[in-house]
Amino acid sequence: MNRPQWITIGAGVALVAALFIFGKIIPPKSPQKAVEQHSPDDGHNHEKSSITIDTLLTFYKRSMPADLVRRAGILEEIARKTAEKTEKLHNFHQIARFWADTGRAFEPYAWYEAEAARLENSEKNLTFAAHLFLDNLQNEQMPEWRKWKALQAKDLFERSLTINPDNDSSKVGLGACYLFGSISAAPMEGIAKIREVADKDSTNAYAQKTLAKGSLFSGQYDKAASRLEVVVRNVKDDLDAVLLLADAYERMNEKKKAISMYEKSLLLVKQQDDLKIAIQKRIEELKK
Repeated sequence: MNRPQWITIGAGVALVAALFIFGKIIPPKSPQKAVEQHSPDDGHNHEKSSITIDTLLTFYKRSMPADLVRRAGILEEIARKTAEKTEKLHNFHQIARFWADTGRAFEPYAWYEAEAARLENSEKNLTFAAHLFLDNLQNEQMPEWRKWKALQAKDLFERSLTINPDNDSSKVGLGACYLFGSISAAPMEGIAKIREVADKDSTNAYAQKTLAKGSLFSGQYDKAASRLEVVVRNVKDDLDAVLLLADAYERMNEKKKAISMYEKSLLLVKQQDDLKIAIQKRIEELKK
């Protein structure tokens, strides 16, 4: 199905923003060759991935100018040697900004934001970092990269839930790690965590949207649409839900309904010209 990449099952407003911030990042053609050099676990998860932060840093540095590689190395060395908490937090955020603004690589940026969150151990920052990984992994094409991101998000959500076990958003996020991250042979484990929240509160938009995405992935478009219709009725300005519902209708060959939802989404898009152009183009294609 020909359409812009961000109007897809795993996409959403957060992923559009990520594309604008970081641009298109091309993964290695053969990631396993890179990870063979360094494959220990990062130390934050009981489950393991063949990808580590060291192999990701090595990969991105290969295409960077020598002066930027040296700059990154200096920042990393300073952070390693710093013991005082406040200063170390500053260093982690400094490296994260380097990778976001100069290195233009999502994974190192998110990793150092996550390291700062783990060090500070506040619910707000742990969930922020967890959602960075979770939002990004849903558009990740490389299975091992996706698994690595899911394990990072899982660890961060679990730390957050240790602080506040009643946070339904973090429960849904944790379930989504299993559902979309390939970290369990049984995706129902993730679905069960999300349904626990949805069954308790049928108006929880985040839980309903996450379950709807799972239904879209499995080809159960009618189930996805029914959940998203509830969200769109209850939350009038949820752009992500409207786009997902348009996508579900389109997959069900309900073109008029899909067009209606895409037109509704145009009223919700704010200052994202590329997204508006993509939606308008899709509407024109459906009207043919």
